[in-house]
Amino acid sequence: MPLQLMISQRKTTLFLAAAMLAVLLPLAAASQSRRNAKLIGPEGLVIAVTAKRTEATNEPIRPENLHLYENGVEQKIQNLVYDPSPSKIVILVDNSQSVPAEIEKLKQAVMEFAYEIFDGDEIFVIAFDEKPEIIQEWTDDAKKLESALGTFRKQGSPYLFDAIDAATREVILPLMPGTRKAALVIISDGLDRGSKSRFETVLDNLQSNDIATYFLSMPDRSGGVYRRNQPKAATVVSKITEGTGGKTFPIEDAQNAAKFICEELRKNRYLLSYQPVNTSVYDSRRLLLLADEGIEVRTKTAQPPGLKSN
Repeated sequence: MPLQLMISQRKTTLFLAAAMLAVLLPLAAASQSRRNAKLIGPEGLVIAVTAKRTEATNEPIRPENLHLYENGVEQKIQNLVYDPSPSKIVILVDNSQSVPAEIEKLKQAVMEFAYEIFDGDEIFVIAFDEKPEIIQEWTDDAKKLESALGTFRKQGSPYLFDAIDAATREVILPLMPGTRKAALVIISDGLDRGSKSRFETVLDNLQSNDIATYFLSMPDRSGGVYRRNQPKAATVVSKITEGTGGKTFPIEDAQNAAKFICEELRKNRYLLSYQPVNTSVYDSRRLLLLADEGIEVRTKTAQPPGLKSN
């Protein structure tokens, strides 16, 4: 059975906000999950890209300034569109028994996002131990969010992968394709103990659906111990953030992290489209995005299999 989000006693319904402002041009249909693969349309495959100039200039970033490679083969970039639309930010908080952070620090880290979001942005907060639990549905109201965070507690084990899977499938994917700008912020050290969901599947789904994922990390409570059939906690953090085009910040720097993430989503987010050539639809395709001097870029590092061109 599919994992269902556990709803706090003060909540009785799961309200998913209406789809956001449609994003420029008919590009939205191209990003599909692996299990719902469809043909790539004439617009090509669309991926989310973070790009900004490192020097003070008003010169726009154009397609010819970027260079995309798939499995080592350069791809022709068809279009690059700046996306000014509002963001949907899901914050996933580890409040398991052994999490190496006090409840008040977890609350404050979440609240920093309420202070930094732009007009039109909204936050959805989920806490998890052995079950993910909705703490606050979509909101931009800091006072409402602060009140909801009173339900945080420390108990149980961290089923991180199950929580990511639930947040992806039940909160973020229902917003698509109406919104292309959904991000996941995970407050955790990356430790998973007991999930049924496999790490590779979780990462695959994040990449397939262009969900940029950021970590507010804590000290590794496992001490770097290797667990059978599971990546180390630090490896989980690095593979998810690098694999989805996100970044990692220490939880002690939550204020700057929230400011960076919210500004990046609003000011530096683009949609890049290309028609894949000389690539396989059966294997994961490695992506490499480079830029001209003076431009910083990030995107996911792989396109999971399942999409094919006409």
